[in-house]
Formats: sequence, C-alpha cells, structure tokens
Amino acid sequence: MGHPHQIVIFGASGDLALHKLLPALVSLARQRLPAEGFHVVGVARRPKSDAAYRDEIVGALPPELRDAFAELAPRVSYVPGDVSSPADLARLRAHLAALPGGDAASRLYYLSLKASLFAPAVTELARADLLQRVADRTAFRRVVIEKPFGHDLTSARELNQALHRHLEEEQIYRIDHYLGKETIQNILGLRFHNAIFEPLWNRSHVELIQLTVAEQLGMESGRGGYYDSAGAVRDMLQNHMLQILALVAMEPPSSLEAEDVRGLKVSLLKSLRLPEPHRVVRARYTAGTVDGRPARAYLEEDGVPAGSTTETYVAVRAELDNWRWSGVPILLRHGKRLPRKFTEVQVQFRTPPLQLFNRPVGMTDAELRRAIREGSICQIRPNVLSLCIQPREAISLSFGVKTPGQGMLMTPARLDFDYRDHFGKATTPAYERLLLDAILGDATLFLRADEIEASWAFADAILARFGAEGGPPLVEYPAGSWGPVQAAALFEGCEGGWSVGR
Repeated sequence: MGHPHQIVIFGASGDLALHKLLPALVSLARQRLPAEGFHVVGVARRPKSDAAYRDEIVGALPPELRDAFAELAPRVSYVPGDVSSPADLARLRAHLAALPGGDAASRLYYLSLKASLFAPAVTELARADLLQRVADRTAFRRVVIEKPFGHDLTSARELNQALHRHLEEEQIYRIDHYLGKETIQNILGLRFHNAIFEPLWNRSHVELIQLTVAEQLGMESGRGGYYDSAGAVRDMLQNHMLQILALVAMEPPSSLEAEDVRGLKVSLLKSLRLPEPHRVVRARYTAGTVDGRPARAYLEEDGVPAGSTTETYVAVRAELDNWRWSGVPILLRHGKRLPRKFTEVQVQFRTPPLQLFNRPVGMTDAELRRAIREGSICQIRPNVLSLCIQPREAISLSFGVKTPGQGMLMTPARLDFDYRDHFGKATTPAYERLLLDAILGDATLFLRADEIEASWAFADAILARFGAEGGPPLVEYPAGSWGPVQAAALFEGCEGGWSVGR
C-alpha cells in the first residue's frame, strides 16, 4: 500500500479549480483512483468554512457528479491563506500534518494562480518546508503549474531557473491540457502501433502537414486586456500547436517512458526552421458576423487598447531540418472569430506520379494538364489522414474509389472512426487524465524545461520578424470569415488548401 495523497489547490475558488480541477478529482474519487485515495485541501484568500467550500464546489459541479461528491466531501477541507504569507503557510502546514499520513503523505501542489506568482509561490513553499521530501524519498512532493510558462524565451528561462532553485525537474509538472485529449494521446498509438502508417510517415510519401486551431470566440468575458498582451503566437502557437506537431512528427521512441518521449519531442522542436517573412501571415479581425450574430472588431473589444498591433490570427509555413521531414511544408494556423470551432491535424500524402484515371480516351498528357488547370477535369485528390481533436474526437482517411458505370472515373470516399460512436461514451476529460498522471508520477504528457525553451525560441524568432523591417505586415479579415486571403498563398506548390473542419 502506498502513501496517502494530499492534493493542495492554491486559487481554490477560481474558475479553473471549480470547473476543471475539482470535477476531475470527483470523477477520480468515484472510480477509486488512485487506489490509495486522496484528500483535497483548497487554499484561497477569502475566509470560509469547510462546509461553505464544499457547498461552493457542489454549486459548480455538473449535475452528474453531484451525488459522487458526497463520498469525497468528508475528505475536502479549506484553509484560508495567501501563498506569500509565512503565517498562512505555517497554518497550512499544520493542517496537512493533521491529515491521514501527516508529513509522510505524498503531496501534489496545484498552483492555480497567475503566472507571475509561480516562482514566488514555490519560493515561499520551500521556505515553509512544504516541499521537503520525507527521508526515504518514497513520498513525493510535486508542483503543477499551468501555462503561460513565461512570456518569451528569456522569461521562460528565468522561470525555469527560479523553479529549479527549490525543485528538481522531476518534481515539476507543467500542464498543457491539450495533451490530455484522447485524440492527441492516440497520435503515438496510431503511428507506432499500426504498421500501415509508419512506413509512409516521411518526406517520400507525405506532401504536407497542416494543423488548424480555429475558434469562434473573440474577447468574451473581458479577456481583451489579457489577450492583447499575448496574441495568437504566444497564446496558442507557442504551446498547444507546437506540442501537437511534436507528437505528429517526432521519431519513434524506444519506449513510452516519459524521458524517452519528451527527449524526442525536444529534438523535433529544435529542428524547426524559421520561415521566411513571406511565409508568415499575421492578422486581426474586423467587424463581421459569426454564427449569424454581429461581431465587433478586435479594436472595439473591451480591454483592447487603441492602436493595438496584437494579432488574433497567425498562419505559418515552416519546415523541419531533419532527415525524415526535410522539404515537407509544415502549415500551422490559428485564428479567433472564424466560422466554426475545431482543431485538426491533416497529414496529406503525395498524389500518384501518373494520372491514370479520370482521363478521357485518347487525351494526351499535355491536354490532361491543361484540362485540369481549366477545371474541365477534376484532378484526383490526394489521400488525407485527418486527426480531429475537437469538438469531435475522430480519425478519418480520404481515398478514391471507382464510380459505378463505364469508364474509370474516380470519386472521393472516406473511412471514419469516432471515439464516442465506437466506445459508446465520451472520452475521458483532459484534466482527469492529467491529474491522475501527476499523482502517479507519469510525466509523459507534461512539458519539460527544455521543451518550453525550444518552443519559445521558435515563437520568439517569429515575433521578432513581425517588428523587423521587411517583416510581414499586420493584415485584416472580417469576423466570421476563414481569415485573410494572404494565408492561401502558403499552399504555393502544394495540392489543396486550408481545412474548414466538419
């Protein structure tokens, strides 16, 4: 039997804690995971009793989890306090010592706080002896932090250095909730379990890879002020998108151990080649219509300062300088106020070297090429493997089949797999999977320090070019459109165009 687990949530009354972390913990408790069980201690500044905090949690839980909370409730307590106050932390330490297992229990500290407080919070926890391991090191002390992990490469390095003064790297769990999604976890399974895919997963057979993260939302809930300090590159490209790309394009690992997987992700990220300025499109939305409703321009959103030059859309055509992917375009796109919300990876395979089908009898190669250009004959579409991450979690493969009747006319068809349809239930929520992994000590889906710095190095280089002479200008697109027309040019020399989801 292992040590009892104590899970301490700083910022316990915030939206993240109430609507993501605590529902995930309630679900784990209902499943008796982990086997040793756990106690939850919420920490926030406002004074309240244990009973009041439990009522607050029940009010935030989805209806299907409220009955399950009754079992966990006796193991949920609340300690009012500020992470910067030695007196408050001393009171927290006494509270934890009185729980089952006491100071010999394993502890997971979740810093659901502003990013600027990560380093100071860890410093104060160390001063209060809350990070000190038990003598035999069998019980753990771990800290979970949310993005953003810095604002640029310099601040990311400073944050890592500050954390490493008090914590070993193995104690730090940098969480990216995207990596908890089933379809993203399945990328490695799809590639390395199925022999039909991996032999084709290289520059000889793949024409391009595209990744789209499209959002309908703009600056709701007063996010304009925060978002303007970040923008599309920092908010999405640097973290979620590069993490997905790393899993899609990394080399085969020797095992699924965390360090084997994360080491290969770092190697992949370091191979990203900085695109030329004309391969980067940066834009912001103007007024338009989204889902039938009027949408304000970005500069009219609450909290956005006048004269802002922050982008709400970015599209990049990059390449990877490695043996597997050299010369294959990597197309990355993210935007706010697009027609629909979806996240999707497409691996587009090369078309056959000879056009045998859809060719009228007697037509020469030159005549065929001219007919394709003029649109009188449809060129065979390439095979595309689509990994749909949200809103539906699914995998599809497009291919061509013969149309019934005379002649050899091909038409597109598709094989589909849907998680909900196949398994008869929704996939496990991301935070539920990631919290359990953090408790069990599986860091595979968490970010290592050098991963953070490698992704920031790429993002910083792009951001630097935005302000450089000759860099890409800030263009505009109407809210409710698929982005600026300039983004289509990134497909130059390649078949197809940007995905619009399903």
